[in-house]
Amino acid sequence: MHTSDDFLFLSDKTLESLNIRPSEVADAIEGALIAKAEGRLHTSPKSAILPGESRYMMSTLAVGDDGFVVVKQVSVCPDNPQRGLAAINGAIMALDAQTGLLRAVVGANWITAVRTAALSAVAARRLADPQSRSIAFVGTGVQAHSHLAAFADLFPLEQARVYGRGQANIDKLCQTASAMGLDAQAFSSPEEALREADLVVTSVTLDFSIPAFLDAGWLKPNAFAAITDACIPWHADSMAAFGTIIVDDRVQEAESAQPMMPYERIAGDLTELVSGTVGERIAEKPSAFAFRGLALGDYAATVLAVQRAEKAGLGQRVTP
Repeated sequence: MHTSDDFLFLSDKTLESLNIRPSEVADAIEGALIAKAEGRLHTSPKSAILPGESRYMMSTLAVGDDGFVVVKQVSVCPDNPQRGLAAINGAIMALDAQTGLLRAVVGANWITAVRTAALSAVAARRLADPQSRSIAFVGTGVQAHSHLAAFADLFPLEQARVYGRGQANIDKLCQTASAMGLDAQAFSSPEEALREADLVVTSVTLDFSIPAFLDAGWLKPNAFAAITDACIPWHADSMAAFGTIIVDDRVQEAESAQPMMPYERIAGDLTELVSGTVGERIAEKPSAFAFRGLALGDYAATVLAVQRAEKAGLGQRVTP
């Protein structure tokens, strides 16, 4: 129990220095999903506001029986790169669940990147072909890199197929994949990139004005797609090509003002998938995990990082 006014500050740089593996974050998320299913972890649906100029503000809240309350606020500001800033920024508060006192302030960028890829990894463990050797990316930003690291930790990857709009980001992702020993190739069309891929990751900017340009009918029968961008780039009528679609949270999706897809297309959510109540893959059809982001993922990654930092004596102790 935390009973003092001091708290720990963990910057994104400090979080990265903890060297937490993607598989560790995925394991923490699976543990949190089980805790939620057993009533030991409570979350609220993610709140989101679109105030204009393609900006996207979101917040999450979760409390567990392990003594933590985690609150996150993140903003997506597409004009930030022109200002020399990251497009996504925010902060996380970790508080004591018994006293309500602040325990840590944590940078949100590292947590958001790794927890998103770890959520995909949890679904991929159950829905993707364990012998997947090729991965395709539509979108080449932070989430492409975090998913490349997470999926390379899970699958015997040999090839990366890349499609994006900014040449600098395309080159950077290809270089990262090549440095990992993968055959990296950039494609001039998304269809070419997706057609032969075992794994697909889409992570375009969260801008609902972007016209759809992806067709699920392009995917191989055994392909798995991690859709991190609220299905913005996917043609809605093509989603019927997926045999199994899992979302992060049924309640959150049902309460969303802008559904990712018709609700009846959803086979289950991540809690149900991990608990084994839904999610058997339909043979000869691709599967997908489509998600907005989940308070539970932020909670699991933040608690793991704070506990690891406290044990290692890292971070800056702030005394008011």
